[in-house]
Amino acid sequence: MRNGIPNLSALQAFEATARLGSFSRAAEELALTHSAVYRQVASLEARLGVQLFTRVRRRIVLTDHGAEYAGRIRHHLDQIEKDTFGLVSRTGMGRSIHVAVVPTLATTWLIPRLADFQRLQPDITVSLSVRTLPFQFKDQPFDAALYHGDGLWPGTQGVLLFPERELVPVCAPHLAEGGKRPRAGALALPHLHLSSRPDAWRHWYEANQLPYGPSAAGGPRYELFTMVMAAVQAGLGVGLIPRFLAQPALDAGMLAMPVPQALAVEQGYYFGYPRRDERSEALKVFETWLKSTAATP
Repeated sequence: MRNGIPNLSALQAFEATARLGSFSRAAEELALTHSAVYRQVASLEARLGVQLFTRVRRRIVLTDHGAEYAGRIRHHLDQIEKDTFGLVSRTGMGRSIHVAVVPTLATTWLIPRLADFQRLQPDITVSLSVRTLPFQFKDQPFDAALYHGDGLWPGTQGVLLFPERELVPVCAPHLAEGGKRPRAGALALPHLHLSSRPDAWRHWYEANQLPYGPSAAGGPRYELFTMVMAAVQAGLGVGLIPRFLAQPALDAGMLAMPVPQALAVEQGYYFGYPRRDERSEALKVFETWLKSTAATP
């Protein structure tokens, strides 16, 4: 023990047992014996003076205190793993990079294209984690970030991958009546909002010199563009979606624009990383591939 902190082996044994619900399965995952894992957990309980599991015949069940502690320990072990991964990649000890991404761009644009990068660079591992707000790289285990914004974050360097250009109103085809719905009818649809862009619909109305009333402002809020897209496709209303995300569904007839007016936006999608003297070779290769991919129609 150091400063009252249990040793890491005991915490790993406890977390694995709590997550898997079995000493035997935890032992298999940790490459230890059943008795070794049992002793680690028992010593942890003795050290803490708290019963973490209730043992009933061959079954074990987390106590309330055990469940709470397991969740906290799992979070800290995950963070240690991420910090270690980030250190290894940043010091060039491995051909791997860890990138923070905004979720919708990652799932709809980046991940479908990563197979091409893997084919070209099979020795580089790219891991992704979701971040929706700006952060300080020194506080996070990331080599780079792919994010939406007005420009590069302070203290970073990088590149604008592509501008967002415009948001377009989209709804389910049957709600648009084949794209011929009168403007008044289109605007009577429930308006779906993105939580991180609460004023998008207001700006759309202002750009088109239309009154922005309570019915438009009072629609449901969703955290991600993918949620807005799913809600639109389910016929829940009309949403404002970046054209490059909506265009494939528009071309396929899965979505329709009830009115033709779009909202011009100045923001774009950036790839940025800390301003350092030297980047890892893996990060340089990934940035070059990203720029080439973004430039391909």
